[in-house]
Amino acid sequence: MRRRTRYGAWRGGADPLAPPFDVRAAVDAVGEEVLAGGSAREALRDLLRRGQGGERGLDELRERARRMRREALRRGKLDGAVTRAQALLDQALAAEREELERRGDEQSAFAQMRLDALPRSTARAVQELSDYEWASDRARADYERILDELRDDVVQQRFSGLRDALQGVDPAGDPQAAERLRQMLVDLNELLGRHARGEDTDDSFRDFIQRHGDFFPEQPQDVDELVDLLARRAAAAEQLMRSLSPAQRDELSQLMAQALDAAGIGAQMATMAEQLRSLRPDLRWDSGQQVRGEQPLGYGEATAALSEVAELDDLLEQLGQQHPGATLDDIDVETVQRQLGRPAADDVRRLQQLERELKEQGWVVRDREGLTLSPKALRRLGSTALRRVFAQLGSERRGAHDQRSAGAAGEVTGASRAWAFGDEQPLDVVRTVGNAVRRSLAVGGQVALAVEDFEVVETQRRASAAVALCVDLSFSMVSEGRWGPMKQTALALSHLIDTRFPQDALQIIGFGRHAVRLSAVELAGVEPDFVQGTNLQHALQLAGRHLRRHADADPVVLVVTDGEPTAHLQDGDAVFAWPPMLQTVQATIAEVDQLTRYGASLNFFMLGEDPGLRRFVDAVARRSGGRVMTPSTIDLGQYVVQDYLRARRGRR
Repeated sequence: MRRRTRYGAWRGGADPLAPPFDVRAAVDAVGEEVLAGGSAREALRDLLRRGQGGERGLDELRERARRMRREALRRGKLDGAVTRAQALLDQALAAEREELERRGDEQSAFAQMRLDALPRSTARAVQELSDYEWASDRARADYERILDELRDDVVQQRFSGLRDALQGVDPAGDPQAAERLRQMLVDLNELLGRHARGEDTDDSFRDFIQRHGDFFPEQPQDVDELVDLLARRAAAAEQLMRSLSPAQRDELSQLMAQALDAAGIGAQMATMAEQLRSLRPDLRWDSGQQVRGEQPLGYGEATAALSEVAELDDLLEQLGQQHPGATLDDIDVETVQRQLGRPAADDVRRLQQLERELKEQGWVVRDREGLTLSPKALRRLGSTALRRVFAQLGSERRGAHDQRSAGAAGEVTGASRAWAFGDEQPLDVVRTVGNAVRRSLAVGGQVALAVEDFEVVETQRRASAAVALCVDLSFSMVSEGRWGPMKQTALALSHLIDTRFPQDALQIIGFGRHAVRLSAVELAGVEPDFVQGTNLQHALQLAGRHLRRHADADPVVLVVTDGEPTAHLQDGDAVFAWPPMLQTVQATIAEVDQLTRYGASLNFFMLGEDPGLRRFVDAVARRSGGRVMTPSTIDLGQYVVQDYLRARRGRR
């Protein structure tokens, strides 16, 4: 026989042949946002909210959950159980009056008077008619349906397997069925009580499921799953009560009490609800919802709608990831699949895997506020920033950023580069000869040295530099589009020093109304200072402390700012004034003079065309012998890195 093979789209979940996650691409995407001025923490959140590679992220899933929640809230009227009871009572009374009028005797007249005297409350009327002798069989059947239907709705809402377990038998009318239901509730309350006291319930749970498992087609695997299943349904029932008006709530609660007491299970149901609430106080027991719609909902339909709304509320909170310490593992994938479908659950699993891969491969770390970039990721980010800076040096010849004065006395780095005219470094003989051999073999000729074969050994000065990079964190840096270039410049300089000049000591200092020391990790996540004030005096004070801690190093101070000083420290507090006070300028100049006397190279990178800033930095440059540069935001990194390389050659 010939065998046929069919091919189709994979429908068994996530594609097993899909390529692995490109984690580095995800890190680079985060890095792009950070280098553009964003926060590292927010960039990571945005990655998970948007998704990667065209896949759906948390934002799209949350929007779907919101739409489904709005639809559930428009499903119908919650008072359908009360409305149904009223309709059945009116139907029963109409049939009874018709029968009494047909008989027309004295006893019928007395019964008619009793019916006319019934209270307007449906629940109280049903209670008063509990001992009434019905003349009409149809009226009696309608009256009995009021409590029977409500009782069945309530019990089946709590135990979805009731109908199958009792096989359509009326518990109130069948003593054996009623006793079986009552015994299940007794055993359940005993199990819940032992669990609440912290006792071992494994054996008791197995015995309970063996006796009453047909009440629970969901097949809970342990007591915790059973409690979660029942507690969510009980919470939905409580939410239904709180969503009704006081009059409707009173009517329904009285009707339910009559219906459950008639079946002999009212006390057990109340005990179960109380224990479930104490075991799961985190559920939305006390919240109500305004469900609107034209179609009246029965008790089971109303609680199902509210249960769905509550589940979607929990899902929206999980997808929002706003609570402290939130991770994607907090998202209940089964709930996502139940509410949003299998593709949405697969999207969540992929995002969870991406988050785990980022953590396992060391790209992100978790702190008290959530995920942020690790030092490994920041090194990659700094490398990207540095490549961008040197890419702007296209007009410079290759190697111009290296220190040529190192010469043979410099410290060998282990790397080499192509020789260029004017190089003083020693030749790398092995690599030079190797280049000649490979080139000659490629053309099939004899081995002969050519100019392009020569390579020189890269060396660096043994002298070190203490570098203080002071960056303006005021809001104007953001509003004028200078925040991203500032971050990129600082990260590039940090990476350059870490990798090429590890003997140098870099301290990044951010200043707004106050100044603060920043690590590369803190810089990646720093937010602008929305409080007015540019406290350059405090920043230079911290820079001086950093230089003095490295007294043997060449002192270098680089300042990136777009505004003149408007704040200074006085008795430990920041004093702000606009226009700048004389005291602010004097305090700042005093710090400039101290750095100048110490021998520091103090250079300013002025962003923008603020006349006050221009006058100030020009005066400071003349006073300290430093330089003033006015780069564009595009050229800022190039200017700062080049100036650092020039300044670290040493002035002392």
